[in-house]
Amino acid sequence: MAIIDVIEHPNERSDELVYRVPQQGSGEFKFGSQLIVREGQAAVFYRDGKALDVFGPGRHTLSTNNLPLLTGLMGIPFGGRTPFTAEVYFVSMREFTDLKWGTAQPVTVRDSEFGIVRLRGFGTYSIRVANPELFVQQVVGARGAYTTGLIEDFLRSIILNEFNDLLGSLQISLLDLPAQSNEIAAAMRNALADDFERLGLDLTSFQVMAITPPDEVQKRIDERTGMAILGDPTRYMQFQAAKALGREQGAQALNPAQTGLELGAGMGLGQAMANTLRETMNQPARLEKQGTIECPNCHAEVPADARFCPNCGQQLRQ
Repeated sequence: MAIIDVIEHPNERSDELVYRVPQQGSGEFKFGSQLIVREGQAAVFYRDGKALDVFGPGRHTLSTNNLPLLTGLMGIPFGGRTPFTAEVYFVSMREFTDLKWGTAQPVTVRDSEFGIVRLRGFGTYSIRVANPELFVQQVVGARGAYTTGLIEDFLRSIILNEFNDLLGSLQISLLDLPAQSNEIAAAMRNALADDFERLGLDLTSFQVMAITPPDEVQKRIDERTGMAILGDPTRYMQFQAAKALGREQGAQALNPAQTGLELGAGMGLGQAMANTLRETMNQPARLEKQGTIECPNCHAEVPADARFCPNCGQQLRQ
């Protein structure tokens, strides 16, 4: 195993929280090796699973002065150059922003106006490592690298647990929630501070983007709003009928061929009814033209098969 004379991590990824040197196993170091820690980093020196020291930004020459515990463990006299095995964890100290949180399922809560409702919430938050040594011990362990993607699910579960408790304790209408977004975000950050601190993290910001009911509940709210605007239930029914008519006309516009057939059928039916009515009105004229005779008394034309004259009442035949 080669001795590492320069210990550094210059190529830090954007989502990388921790990077270990070496990636697997332990590295061979010696007193006098150079440890380079860049701005926004901290280096935690480990041996046999125990943190020996934490180094801030700068160039550090490993010696018995800055690693006195290692000297005691190895029994090396001051200034010794004997190689020793250890690991160095480079921890990113910058702020990681725009991490997402959100409810996978609606949360059932009591509403002061609507009774029992289901709500969804989502937003963003930011974190940074506040205690590098504690974070490596509690979260990272022996991993060669650790990114935000590996911890987001765990942090989201902590956030949602507090969010559910907070929503259940509000006891206000969902219509008032948008006006309380800043207060809810501040309350969430305070409630989560201890949970994040136990992991060596600092919750630097927390935002609530929206708290909304499911689509079916939102639809009922829209209908209720429409009724409140119209006031009169009769007018509301007219409003609903107008909406239905608009949908029907929209469907006809999407299928002009069918609309043309239906219009043609309607016109044909109207023409047939007009012809029938015309024939009914002209029926007496046709009957007269089938055969008439002259009344001998008043000389009026009467149907040939009539027994009495419809004009004067004269009997025409026995």
